Amino acid sequence: MGQALHVLGIDSMSVEDRIALVKDIWDSVAIEAGLLPPSSSEQAELDRRLAEDDSTPNDTVAWETIKAEAQTRWQR
Repeated sequence: MGQALHVLGIDSMSVEDRIALVKDIWDSVAIEAGLLPPSSSEQAELDRRLAEDDSTPNDTVAWETIKAEAQTRWQR
């Protein structure tokens, strides 16, 4: 067993507690790396935005236009 497990006292934890710790560590890594699926409220917001976009298909601006305007602003 690794020395860190002993130093941190992880080796003395119950199996259930070690599994819970591993899950907590994985969740923190997944959140930081953006690997978790959206929450229900985030998914609802994404769905709302998609529906809004679908209901107004002509209310868009081409990427080339946005990029050109941004470059013009930053060159001032």
